[in-house]
Amino acid sequence: MLLLKVGILALSLQLGPALGATLAAPTVTLDAGMFTGKVGSPNTQSFLGIPFAQPPIGDLRFRLPVANSAYNGTHSATAFGPACPQQAVELPILTGLPAEVVDDVVNSIYGIVFPSAEDCLTINVIKPATATATSKLPVVAWIFGGGFELGSPSMYDGTTIVERSIALGEPIVYVSMNYRVSAFGFLASKEVRAAGVGNLGLQDQRQALRWIQKYIGAFGGDTTRVTIWGESAGAISVSLQMLANGGNTESLFHAAFMESGSPIPVGPIENGQRYYDAIVQQVGCSSAADTLACLRTVPYATLKAAQDASPFIFSYQSLVLAWLPRADGTFLSDNPQRLVQQGQVAKIPFVTGDCDDEGTLFSLSTLNITTDAEFLTYLQTFWLPLATTAQGNTLNTLYPSDIIDGSPFDTGLLNGVTPQFKRIAAFQGDAVFQAPRRFFQQSLSGKQNQWAFLSKREKAVPILGSFHATDILNIYFDGELTDYLINFVTTLNPNGKTVPNWPAYTTATPNMMTFLDGLIPTTITQDTYRAAGMQFLTNITLEFPV
Repeated sequence: MLLLKVGILALSLQLGPALGATLAAPTVTLDAGMFTGKVGSPNTQSFLGIPFAQPPIGDLRFRLPVANSAYNGTHSATAFGPACPQQAVELPILTGLPAEVVDDVVNSIYGIVFPSAEDCLTINVIKPATATATSKLPVVAWIFGGGFELGSPSMYDGTTIVERSIALGEPIVYVSMNYRVSAFGFLASKEVRAAGVGNLGLQDQRQALRWIQKYIGAFGGDTTRVTIWGESAGAISVSLQMLANGGNTESLFHAAFMESGSPIPVGPIENGQRYYDAIVQQVGCSSAADTLACLRTVPYATLKAAQDASPFIFSYQSLVLAWLPRADGTFLSDNPQRLVQQGQVAKIPFVTGDCDDEGTLFSLSTLNITTDAEFLTYLQTFWLPLATTAQGNTLNTLYPSDIIDGSPFDTGLLNGVTPQFKRIAAFQGDAVFQAPRRFFQQSLSGKQNQWAFLSKREKAVPILGSFHATDILNIYFDGELTDYLINFVTTLNPNGKTVPNWPAYTTATPNMMTFLDGLIPTTITQDTYRAAGMQFLTNITLEFPV
C-alpha cells in the first residue's frame, strides 16, 4: 500500500498537464506581468514555477535572497521550476532483508532524481478555480523536507489538498516554495557568520513568505490568514521561522503546522567549520584572502562535486548532519532550544507531531554496530564527544540494548536485524524528533493554543515500522490529517465535523491524537512515554548541541 501511494503521487504529477488540456488555461496578472497557468483538476488552477527572488547565481551565490524587480511581459507558469542543487544520494550498502527494504521503500522516496539548477528560487500556487482577487481565502504555505540536503516542491501535488478543502466547504489556497539546500543553502563557518549569510535556505523561505504577502491576493488568498506547514526539514524550518527575529513573524504568517520537526539542538554556526574548510580546500580556494568570495567564482559543477563529497543523511554519522540550520547571530540569535527557553517564540497557534519510529530509516547506515561498546563509541564520536563517562553510562541505561525496548516500538523480538539496531533507532528518533517536540510543547504550554499527534501507522513495514515520513500519506491522500489541516488553516483549530475530536495539548493534559492501523484508526493517548530518556536527551543536547 505504501509503495502504491508513492507511485500514485508521482503519476498524478505526470498527468497534471493532460488534465488541463481540454479546459481554457487560467491567467493571473502580477504587477505588469501576465502568467498563464494550467487547470490542475476540474475545480482547481495551478500556477507553477514563478520566480520569487533573483537567481542566486554569480555574485548572488551565497548571499541573502534578493527580491525580484516588478514583473512584466508574459510568462508560462505550467511546470515546476528546477530543484535547488541537490546533494548526491548515497544509500548504505546492505544485504538480505534490509537491502530489500531499502530497494522497496528508501529508493522510492530518496531515489527520485529532480532536474536541478542554481537558478531555482520559484514558488507555486494552487487555488480553487472560482477564487478571485476578492475571495480572501486562507492560505497554507508548504515547506518540503529532505534533511536540508535535497527535495523539491514537485514531489507533492497540492491539488488534492485544495480539492478536499472545496469539498469540505472550506476552500483554501495552497502554496509551495523552493529553497536552497545542502552547502548552497546552509554553508556554515566563521566566515559565513562574519558575512551575515548563514541559513540561506531559511532566508529563502522568508523571502517566499514576503512574496505571498505581496502577491497572493491576486490568486484569491488572504494575506492575514497564512499558515506555514512542513514535514521533516520543512517542519524544522517552520519551527525556526517561529524563532526568527526574536519570534517576530513580521505579519508573514499567523499559524504553524509541523510534521516530524521541531526546534533542534544545534549550536553556533562555527560548528560547521570543518565542512566549510573541506569544500574550500577541494575547490582550490584555500589560499584566497576571502574564501567566501572565492567560492562565488567556482564553476557550478566543481562546487557541486565538493558538496556531494560531504556526509549525506544516510552516511555513517546519519542525523548528525553536515548541512543544517545553525545559530548564525542574524536569523537565529542562539541555539534554537535556548531561544525557546527565553520565550523568543512567535505567539501563534500550532499543531505538531511525529511518527512512532522516526529513527529506523536513519539507522540503516550503522548496522555494523553490534556491541554495547561500539554503541557508546559511536555516540562519543559523532553525537556527544564532550559528554562525561557518567553521562554516557546514563544514556546507556536509558536506551538499553534489549531489542524489546527498541524501535520499531511495540514489535517485541521482531525487526532486531542487529543486536544494536533497534537501540540506535530509538535513540536517534528521540534525540532529533520526539524529545525536541516534547520540549517545545511543554515549554509553550499555557502560552498559546497547540495540538499534538503521534502516527503509528504502517507499523507492519519490515524493519522500519511507522518510519519517518509515513504520516505524509495521511495528508496528501485524503486521510484524517488532510481534514485536520484544512480545518486548522481555516479556523486555527484542527477540529471539524468530519473527524474525531482532537483535544488540545497542555502539560497537565498532554493529549496526542494517535493514528493507528486496523479497525480503530484513531485514539487519544498521553505524551508520557520514555519520559526519563527524553528528559535526559533534552538536557544533554542543550549542554552539547550539534
